[in-house]
Amino acid sequence: MLNLIGVHECKMDAKGRVMIPAALKKQLLPVLEQGFVVKRSVFQKCLELYPMSAWNQTMNKVNKLNRFVKKNNDFIRMFTAGVKLVEMDASGRLNIPKDLMVFANLKSTLVLSSAVDKIEFWNKEAYEKSINNPEVDFGQLAEDVMGSLNEGDNGVS
Repeated sequence: MLNLIGVHECKMDAKGRVMIPAALKKQLLPVLEQGFVVKRSVFQKCLELYPMSAWNQTMNKVNKLNRFVKKNNDFIRMFTAGVKLVEMDASGRLNIPKDLMVFANLKSTLVLSSAVDKIEFWNKEAYEKSINNPEVDFGQLAEDVMGSLNEGDNGVS
């Protein structure tokens, strides 16, 4: 399983091609040949780039949903809307499909943000607003989400 690290600012050309920064490309070497899936994020106006192995793990969970339950069927349709296969070209670039560029309001300057096993593609201004959101108390959020993880596991805080 990949544990990607880093936030990178990069440029996208007029055709939607993004040169993946060397530090990130190096981390992706083990999965380059498998290709990638790019999709709309569920919670943010950004894109998510999944290495094929991470996408397959996610789809294994989705495929366990009962499709005879309308809510599940609606979720699957919306979750997979706009999903595209992409590959890195010989120059180390990914071509972002136009419809997804429009969804995420991607301009020439992007932020590529590692999110464990996937990479988020952000409009630079939207990324800055998201991480500097005054409505979110990160300390409280960290406590709510991670605060009980050390219970009984001899973890280090």
